[in-house]
Amino acid sequence: MSASLTLDELAAIQRRTVRILSLGQVLGGIAFGATVSLGALLAADLSGSDALSGLATASVTLGAAAFAIPLARFAARRGRRLSLTAGNLLALIGVATVITAAATRLFPLLLIGIIMIGMGNAGNLQSRFAATDLAAPAHRARDLSVVVWSTTVGGVTGPLLLTPGEALGHAIGMPPLTGSYLFSLVAQIAALILYLVALRPDPLLTALHLARTTTTASPLGTGVDRPVVARYAMFAVAGSHAVMASVMAMTPIHLSHMAHGAHGSMPSSTDVTLLVGITIALHVAGMYGLSPLFGILSDRWGRVRVVLLGQAVLAASLLTAIFAGRTPAGVMIALILLGLGWSAATVAGAALLTESSTVTMRPRRQGISDSLMSLTAAASAAAAGWVLTTFDYAGLGIVALVFVIAITALSPLGRIRETAVDPIATS
Repeated sequence: MSASLTLDELAAIQRRTVRILSLGQVLGGIAFGATVSLGALLAADLSGSDALSGLATASVTLGAAAFAIPLARFAARRGRRLSLTAGNLLALIGVATVITAAATRLFPLLLIGIIMIGMGNAGNLQSRFAATDLAAPAHRARDLSVVVWSTTVGGVTGPLLLTPGEALGHAIGMPPLTGSYLFSLVAQIAALILYLVALRPDPLLTALHLARTTTTASPLGTGVDRPVVARYAMFAVAGSHAVMASVMAMTPIHLSHMAHGAHGSMPSSTDVTLLVGITIALHVAGMYGLSPLFGILSDRWGRVRVVLLGQAVLAASLLTAIFAGRTPAGVMIALILLGLGWSAATVAGAALLTESSTVTMRPRRQGISDSLMSLTAAASAAAAGWVLTTFDYAGLGIVALVFVIAITALSPLGRIRETAVDPIATS
């Protein structure tokens, strides 16, 4: 690889990288949307307990947590192309396992399959960091947010495919609530081929090569390391994700209960899945639809200010859930705001983590951040089932507010400046 890439050549590679990652996120969003929407319903059906339904989202996030650090280390050695491909392969195996579990009515096997899908989702999460590997500092959050935004297409389409997926699955004799996973299989295969063939040159390997061979100021940023700021960024991202995951995990169950209460007779499974699908689709649109705006604001206003904007929106979401969460409209508004708050905090927090770490430290810290994010979300989602059954949906919103308050109170840590310099980046 040439050590003398011009700024124009570097910009061209970055534009191509963002396009490939964006298309991959469209495919990944389709595949992941069915897991989020149907996981809780499948878990409740196979286990026979609503209280265990949160284990579906917990299993997704547990899988992502378990694989995030190994995947980041693998990326540092072999690059983003192979690491993202490995994630897609694991997700494919996971989808097949979930379908098998539904057919055999084995709840533990279902959780194993969902864990593997979560391990694959660690690759989807890594895509946003891959967008920053070669990004210019002035546009780092924007490039990251474009890749995050691309998930909107697949993420909104995935839940909306629940009803036609069920019809297709019924027509070919698949177990109930698994028809949409056929779309997941096709999307994951397409994403695997895309990354393996098209993600060249590898963005992370190129960035590491430039850091080791450039003797002048790097076009990718300085060698200044700010570990306290990086730790705050990890906390802000993990806490915001825990809020989102805990509330979203229990929303399908809460909506199912409301649907039963609103009908004199038992509502059909189609009615329930349609209500859940529309609500989750709106939530996913909130998560990703305005992410480019939050990326631009993060570049212009500063990362910490946009993190705090995200906390304000998350607080509005939780208050809506507390006071208006007994109606489908109130739940939909709360879920849209939940997605918007998550988007602002995640985009700005990821950009803050990247720019507060040297090039050689980034993969490791990014892996730790994704692992912490997934672990806190797994714990929150698992606990959310007990909170919902004990304190109702409003109680869940009150508990989630603790994370918002903590992230806001600790925000001054995001502005501390250190001057430790990466010896590789400045050698």
